[in-house]
Amino acid sequence: MSPHPPSWQRAWDAAQPHLESIRKLLPGFPHISLRNLRVSQLDAELLDQELLQILSEPISKALGLVQSSYKSRYEPELNLILGILLYKFSVWNTGATYGAMLQNLRYKTPSKAAFVARTPSGLPRKTLLLNAAITIAIPYLHARLRLYALSRSWPDAPSSDYRRKAWTWLTGTETVHNSLGLISFVAFLWDGRYRSWTDRVLGLRLVPSTHISTRQVSYEFMNRQMVWHAFTEFLIFLLPLINTRKLTRRVTRAISGVSLTSIVPSFAKNALGIQRTLDSKEVTERRGKYWSLPADQCAICAENASTILSEPGYDVYSLPETLDLSATDAGEAPRYPLHIPYATNCHHKYCYSCISDRILRAADEGEEPWECLRCEERVFTADRAGNQDITDLASSRSDLELEDLSLASKDFLTSASE
Repeated sequence: MSPHPPSWQRAWDAAQPHLESIRKLLPGFPHISLRNLRVSQLDAELLDQELLQILSEPISKALGLVQSSYKSRYEPELNLILGILLYKFSVWNTGATYGAMLQNLRYKTPSKAAFVARTPSGLPRKTLLLNAAITIAIPYLHARLRLYALSRSWPDAPSSDYRRKAWTWLTGTETVHNSLGLISFVAFLWDGRYRSWTDRVLGLRLVPSTHISTRQVSYEFMNRQMVWHAFTEFLIFLLPLINTRKLTRRVTRAISGVSLTSIVPSFAKNALGIQRTLDSKEVTERRGKYWSLPADQCAICAENASTILSEPGYDVYSLPETLDLSATDAGEAPRYPLHIPYATNCHHKYCYSCISDRILRAADEGEEPWECLRCEERVFTADRAGNQDITDLASSRSDLELEDLSLASKDFLTSASE
């Protein structure tokens, strides 16, 4: 070890007398009060107003659902009750409003009398009662009086009528109040001590609740808002470009094409004894949604009818009790007959208007070819059905009509003989 102390140790020892003299002079310096920011006080007032609006809005909507006139009729009373509750649980109990608490502020009065009645927050009871009367009770009376005057047409009364004089006095009082508020706000911007003329008259001043006050600006909320705004603009630009019908159709096709045997691995099939021929059978025997519909009926017409039935506003009780799409009862005309039948490349027949609409819609929207509702084959072309097919359909319908006429004639002869 070196016999001489290091240089920093010698400097520290030499500065000790000067540091001790400075410590002795510190209690004699004047106390520096914390600077109260004006923006924090104004933000506290805005937060209190927004809190009152958030609490009153759902109650007003509930009253409007009961009766539409309740919302405007009882709005002053609702604001009065909410204002009293907020004042009791904030200023009366803690000495600060909820907005002031968020800004690290609380009320302070210059009164130091020991025998003054105090509230749970430590503030004078008389001062807080006067503040509640000026900020809560008087605005309620003013709102109620103004609504009453407007409902009784006081502004339209003659100038000599007492109602017109009362209205003039009311508007004059509002002008004086607004002027006092403007003067007090200018004074607040000058010295930053009292936020309103009520606080200035009563001596209520907002001060920091803790001595450690850091002025740190957080951009977290702003960044979140900017990201959300950019995301919503991106969605507004992107969503019109997405073909939801095509996307839904592809998802439905992908889900419908999945079967249990296609998911199970091959070694699991062998272990469980599942025959591999099931997969090939499912692939070869493709059946659409309306594969069991008779050949003399249009599957697209049946699909449109089922879509109409699924709509919420459709009257289901006006339909027949049974609606069987799989087959037609003997002796009855087809429920969805073919009008100008056209045969597709998979040899299934549809109405001309139905099949042309589906093919043209798929081509206009740039989608994949439309799939047949009977065999799920892709439809590229459709041609007029052959004469033999049309003759068979016409003969089958004529035979049904003749059977109906013969049955009707038999019923008529039977009833006549009776």
